[in-house]
Amino acid sequence: MLYNVFMKEITITDNEQNQRLDKFIRKYLAKAPLSFIYKAIRKDIKVNGKRKSGEYLLRKGDEITVYIKDEELEKFVKTKKNVETKKQFGIAYEDENILVVEKPVGLLTHGDGVEKKNHLANQVVSYLVSKGEYTSCDETTFSPAAVNRLDRNTGGLVIFCKNYGALQDFNLMIKERGSIRKFYKTVVWGKLNKPVHLVDEMVKDPGKNRISLVSDGGKVMETIVMPIKSVGNFTLAQVEIITGRTHQIRAHLASIGCPIIGDGKYGSLQVNRDIKEKFGLTTQFLYAYMLKFESCPEKYSYLEGKEITAKMPKRFSDIEERLF
Repeated sequence: MLYNVFMKEITITDNEQNQRLDKFIRKYLAKAPLSFIYKAIRKDIKVNGKRKSGEYLLRKGDEITVYIKDEELEKFVKTKKNVETKKQFGIAYEDENILVVEKPVGLLTHGDGVEKKNHLANQVVSYLVSKGEYTSCDETTFSPAAVNRLDRNTGGLVIFCKNYGALQDFNLMIKERGSIRKFYKTVVWGKLNKPVHLVDEMVKDPGKNRISLVSDGGKVMETIVMPIKSVGNFTLAQVEIITGRTHQIRAHLASIGCPIIGDGKYGSLQVNRDIKEKFGLTTQFLYAYMLKFESCPEKYSYLEGKEITAKMPKRFSDIEERLF
């Protein structure tokens, strides 16, 4: 059986440059196995007419030529299309590089095996398409993406980058820590009289979607808890996360005997029953309400010292008012 070889030519743009060739091809041939991708880089892909290693750093204007059978290209290239979804998020801040949104409780940041359409990332893309700031058919691999994420049942501020340069920069700012400080507000069962700086190691049980603190061999997580007000056995607190581990705040507060109210995974069953009966609360009282920008790179000096805040959901503010 004869196969036609398809020659695909791709010109690297602003939103594709400054990334390794292998990383770009992995995104372009998103459905292909890694063995196929690295074999293609060695034999079937040229940059500016020459073969390059996977480590080659792409530059704007580079011409990539891909020689792959028609049927394989159709099978391995992920079709990009704009998915129209209803906007459920609020906008806390926006400029030409980033969009900071207020994610509602109950909405996934990214899709999963069950919910593939109506999630925050798709809603942000739909919003940018409606503004004329993004069109999927104009981009080979880039889509606006988040640099931080929140659990489904934790609402609050999420940063999305509108271009690949910003995505690289903000991912680095998050990774290096200190440039983007993230603050949450929560109510816990337990009396906190002074600030607490928590540093522990954790491991995750994927099957139970739960983390445990361990004495050695886990990933470090660091959390700073600042009590705001205590009444009876309840404390309103501000929490800053230095690292960003799964369920970090919930597990860390539970470990010191101050579980978040409404938290069905790490909290007190009896307290949660009482809180649900009294306030109708069925999810953890935890909200990512503030971002602070410090020590920003010169390119983003306009953000230096900026604080972005989100208004607490009414049901949370009502509970806070009644308790304190």
